[in-house]
Amino acid sequence: MAAKLYIVYYSLYGHVETMAEEIFRGANSLEGVEASLWQVPETLPDRVIEKMKAPSKKEVPIITPEKLAEADGFIFGFPSRFGMMAAQFKAFFDSTDELWKSQKLAGKPAGIFWSTGFHGGGQENTALTAITQLAHHGIIFVPLGYTYGADMFEINEVKGGSTYGAGTYAGDGSRQPTKLELDQAFYQGKYVASITKKLKLAT
Repeated sequence: MAAKLYIVYYSLYGHVETMAEEIFRGANSLEGVEASLWQVPETLPDRVIEKMKAPSKKEVPIITPEKLAEADGFIFGFPSRFGMMAAQFKAFFDSTDELWKSQKLAGKPAGIFWSTGFHGGGQENTALTAITQLAHHGIIFVPLGYTYGADMFEINEVKGGSTYGAGTYAGDGSRQPTKLELDQAFYQGKYVASITKKLKLAT
């Protein structure tokens, strides 16, 4: 049986979605892993989204809390709002009460990735505050560490991401994930997939 890896994300303007798609490709490049993409429910009314000039959502299935129990591992992605995950993703975690009570997600691995406007705290703080959600479920956080190699130390070009996971900068919204950021996203997908596969084979 292939290890099931769920890549669950929220994206308003598409930056996180682009990262998620690359993570998906990376995860599925590993034999013995079946990765799938999921979106969390939108909480903003359509009229608000229209005023924000956000693009239409892609045809990616909306996840429900109970679906998480089917997965062997996760990679969660979200934009940053004031140094924390967007309210839409927090609302989804808040709806996982029954899973928390039963601890059905305990022992399963998870990575995280994100998008921030700029470097002012969001790239690290968003990751740090997200880890608390995993801890309450007993989910095993899988950071990248410095396993990605020399590109982790790149300072000659703007690059999101860190030892916590892959990331990108959206700036005023016009900046899109770069090749370097997408390469790290691909690597994260493959890396977390490998950990998920190892843990599944060990059980």
